[in-house]
Amino acid sequence: MELLYGQIRDYAWGSRSAIAELQGRSVPSAGPEAELWLGAHPGAPASVERAGVRVSLCDLLLAEPGHWLGERGMDRFGTRLPFLLKVLAADAPLSLQAHPDAEQARAGHEADAVRAAGLRNYVDPYHKPELLVALTPFEALCGFRDPAVSAEALAAFGVPELAPVVDALRTGPAGLRAAVRTLLAWPVERRVDLLAAVVATPADSPDAALARELAAVYPADPGVLVALLLNHVRLVPGEAIWMPAGNLHAYLRGCGVEIMAASDNVLRGGLTPKRVDAEELLRVLRFEVLDQPVCGARPVAPGVDCWPVPVDDFALHRVRVSAEVPSVTLTQPGPRVVLCAAGSVTVDDGLGAVTLASGQAGIGTAGGGPLRISGDGAAYVATSGLR
Repeated sequence: MELLYGQIRDYAWGSRSAIAELQGRSVPSAGPEAELWLGAHPGAPASVERAGVRVSLCDLLLAEPGHWLGERGMDRFGTRLPFLLKVLAADAPLSLQAHPDAEQARAGHEADAVRAAGLRNYVDPYHKPELLVALTPFEALCGFRDPAVSAEALAAFGVPELAPVVDALRTGPAGLRAAVRTLLAWPVERRVDLLAAVVATPADSPDAALARELAAVYPADPGVLVALLLNHVRLVPGEAIWMPAGNLHAYLRGCGVEIMAASDNVLRGGLTPKRVDAEELLRVLRFEVLDQPVCGARPVAPGVDCWPVPVDDFALHRVRVSAEVPSVTLTQPGPRVVLCAAGSVTVDDGLGAVTLASGQAGIGTAGGGPLRISGDGAAYVATSGLR
């Protein structure tokens, strides 16, 4: 194991305190700090030290892919790290979005090769399932809720123009596609008036409060109403949301550990000034009700939890060590990225040991042995899902 130095992304929706507090720095930070990236994404690769100089993990993978990824990893994923681990800290809503499955991504990337750059949706041929585990109380929108509930929420606004959407929703899950299509196709010149009418109604409910909050930032964005078709979840630390292909979601506020398949394929559905390709989004979305969007941690050993996911690009374990559980050993094969989220932990893979304070990370190659973690703190361990 050796220290891994991540990069902080300064997106405007980022927090000025969460990542700084995690790392023990003064707050507020000089600017928004939205995400800490701990992986080999070419846009912001993490680095390790070599002879006193920090070297990009991308460069190291390129030079020694077998050393870092191992034979099994290269057979399955090629010469790329298949996952990206992040700390995400949101003080404002992120865009509504969904991601393609692997087949859609491959086909879309191939088709996009002949399209103008500004019209491309697929920047790589990979899927992008995601898992987010809350470090603090966390709010998000995740998956479609019962359309009958959404129909009553929209009807309560008393806005006649929404009647076609309400009618579609009252037909059940089969009407979700028509409801989303109608909202996203709302004439541009009428969007401001529609949302103004919605927020002006005296409806007093969580849905009305959410609509007002979102419309204050996006007063001409029909995504404000699409958001009301989704589950509004409030996570406590340790709870998670799983976002497979076709799941429409958005983060609203809070800090969490996020792990995803290494891809940049995003199809947006609103709450953004960026391009929305409504037809492609509709093709990718899974119009099915997600009855239980929140995933609890599953204990797998004393001091160890995980959140199982049905993909082999990544797996995430949480390790908590203390006087009661002074050390744990994980046998998941490398490469492994370890983030200390509280206290201090020492991580040893048999090839080397590093001691991590809160907000620090380490990485180990595929050649490392069982991972022993000791100390007094909490850590998140990211690996591929291969066994």
